[in-house]
Amino acid sequence: MKEMKYGYFDDINREYVITEPKTPWPWINYLGNKDFFSLISNTAGGYSFYKDAKFRRITRYRYNGVPMDAGGRYFYIKDGDTVWNPGWKPTKTPLDAYECRHGMNYTVIKGEKNGLEAKALFFVPLDTHAEITRLTLTNKTDSPKSFKLFSFIEWCLWNAATDMENFQRNFSTGEVEIDGSTIYHKTEYKERRNHYAFYSVNTPVDGFDTDRETFIGLYNGFDEPDAVIEGRPRNSVAHGWSPIASHYLEITLAPGESRDLIFMLGYIENPQDEKWESKGIINKAPARAMMARFDTTEKVDKAFAELRTYWDELLGRFSVRSGDERLDRMVNIWNQYQCMITFCFSRSASFFESGIGRGMGFRDSNQDLVGFVHQIPARARERIIDIASTQFPDGGCYHQYQPLTKRGNNDIGGGFNDDPMWLIFGTVAYIKETGDLSILSEPVPFDNQPGSEVSLMDHLRVSFDHVINNLGPHGLPLIGRADWNDCLNLNCFSNDPNESFQTTENRSEGSKAESLMIAGQFVIYGRDYEELCRRMGLDAEADRARTHVDAMVEAVKAHGWDGEWFLRAYDYFGRKVGSHENKEGKIFIESQGWCTMAGIGLEEGMLEQSLDSVKKYLDCEHGIVLNNPAFTEYVMDYGEISTYPAGYKENAGIFAHNNPWVIIGETVLGRGDRAWEYYQKICPAYLEDKSDLHKVEPYVYCQMTAGKDAARPGEAKNSWLTGTAAWNWYAITQFILGIRPGYDGLVVDPCIPASWDGYEVSRRFRGAGYRISVTNPAHVSRGVKQITVNGTPVQGNVIPLCPEGSDNSVEVILG
Repeated sequence: MKEMKYGYFDDINREYVITEPKTPWPWINYLGNKDFFSLISNTAGGYSFYKDAKFRRITRYRYNGVPMDAGGRYFYIKDGDTVWNPGWKPTKTPLDAYECRHGMNYTVIKGEKNGLEAKALFFVPLDTHAEITRLTLTNKTDSPKSFKLFSFIEWCLWNAATDMENFQRNFSTGEVEIDGSTIYHKTEYKERRNHYAFYSVNTPVDGFDTDRETFIGLYNGFDEPDAVIEGRPRNSVAHGWSPIASHYLEITLAPGESRDLIFMLGYIENPQDEKWESKGIINKAPARAMMARFDTTEKVDKAFAELRTYWDELLGRFSVRSGDERLDRMVNIWNQYQCMITFCFSRSASFFESGIGRGMGFRDSNQDLVGFVHQIPARARERIIDIASTQFPDGGCYHQYQPLTKRGNNDIGGGFNDDPMWLIFGTVAYIKETGDLSILSEPVPFDNQPGSEVSLMDHLRVSFDHVINNLGPHGLPLIGRADWNDCLNLNCFSNDPNESFQTTENRSEGSKAESLMIAGQFVIYGRDYEELCRRMGLDAEADRARTHVDAMVEAVKAHGWDGEWFLRAYDYFGRKVGSHENKEGKIFIESQGWCTMAGIGLEEGMLEQSLDSVKKYLDCEHGIVLNNPAFTEYVMDYGEISTYPAGYKENAGIFAHNNPWVIIGETVLGRGDRAWEYYQKICPAYLEDKSDLHKVEPYVYCQMTAGKDAARPGEAKNSWLTGTAAWNWYAITQFILGIRPGYDGLVVDPCIPASWDGYEVSRRFRGAGYRISVTNPAHVSRGVKQITVNGTPVQGNVIPLCPEGSDNSVEVILG
């Protein structure tokens, strides 16, 4: 495996191995995949929470502090006069050896100094509301070694927003209990909370601290805590001020001896009538039971093995052998892993999203489904119901909902007119994967109001109708507050720097602002809705849908074409946006992607001309920019988009999220070489050698890369939580490799570079296994000549459904 400047891929173990702690940006991982989650950087920074990073934040983290990445789960080792951390930070003492291995929901950080090695395995066991750390200390010298160990975490005061605002209260509410080797955080427990957290170690301790000022010193940083520097704990008890948890251990290791310590950061909820052991003493029985499940190395190793097996099974559902190790590692490991993470978090909690301001996105979560539904369909089903339950009776919806309550987020509200159609996208993806049409009969409320339940199918109908009930003067969809591009705010007109563009008054009354992006989306998912109706025997509704979709196609051809590309929109006053008539922002990527994916104007040559214009005006070395020329002036009629510096974010940045729309558009034309060229430009594994420029993790997609107009083209931001993960998974697996679920079986329709000889895909689908070998003897980009299943030729390009539990061999010849 080739080692780069900061590390390397270990594909056998499904890990990225970081060998230099000073990465260009903190390179992180996620622990947990259900209710309890942790974010962890390569130096052990980050934080934990239960379900909701705003309302159930367990530990503190400072996002924009100096130095970067301050706060985490730290171990301080005082060996003589030397104080160091296994993850280098926060003391930044130079280490003799350092390694961080980010794997599937676990991270291992190993440091060595003066013959002492400290190796920490961090993970959240399956179905457990706790983060486990197995710290292994090894004396690699030939003489005994005595040293002092201090653990450290800092508690958060539960609501992460008020934690940064309401100091006059928070500095007076901190409460803890110390019981043996466990430190309990019970702030606000005696009133409205029935939950607490704890931090434990599975051995008797020689001391502790729970008061931050006492442990660190008021004017010190994490890099030089008073207690550690002096080598003695204070046994402090926090009462008000800022509570922490620190265990103190004096350890002696014989030559060559290793010792394991098991630390546990846990979260407990008690029934209201079982809150207390005695007056003022919290009920610790559930915490003790949780600790007992993981109090030995053997128990921890077993739980870790179960986590590894879990990911073996998940990642075994789709894999490719292409002969290109970078493609294989993205498809088989990292892209699928990132899709799981985005499914869990939407856009809420990363090292670029604080977890405070955003919940689960209606649009976002539906998109994320397409990258995840093949892994755990039952959770995808539950998510669809949760999303649909936040819809309004007119088909509109909350733009976001809070994961803890599953209720719509009033702070953001609604009015994003692309949102409703995404529900059709997510539902159809689920049904094609599972064949489960019963979900359409599921009773689902509007705005979570009991008694308002209608079938999910009715929710899809009002989603469809929301578009046709909100058409502008050209017969194109009104944009509302915004469409997918939250920063194209055509009904905003804000000149107040204290306003949010997204949540200020949406002056849509009388607006002529129409979206070509929603128009293309409506054509694609309107057709999906029509087909679903026919399969449900609703032919009259299907005919009605077809009429409206056909009308939209004609409206786009008549009013959405600018001569060389598709317009982006019409503004409030009915003027063109994304036209050669404009001074700046003449061409946009979104409408080129959606209208070409929809195949609008294929016969008239519009698709080819549109995508050739993308290549000519929007493509660059690092990917396809969102628009060009970049805006250099603030256009009040357009809103936030023109506020960014040229080349960043929505102002001509490279949104890796929308590049796949053009990739898929190229496959509609059968241009496999072009589709593959675009895929490689934004795929992280192909960018690893550019890490100093790219900055963010080389194993996951980011939202935005600086475009050709930026000061540093190619510099990336906002990694992990982005629709880029699901859309690139969708593009590479279903349109380039061309293996996609259909109602009646697996559709085979590759669109690949003509130079490829072929590849193999293993796919589990509705309980059966398919080993699909694709060969390309004629070196074409597209066209299935022949398919045989278990030696029997089949007509067409659909692999029929095979019996559950069967393992099937499929030969595909292109030509």
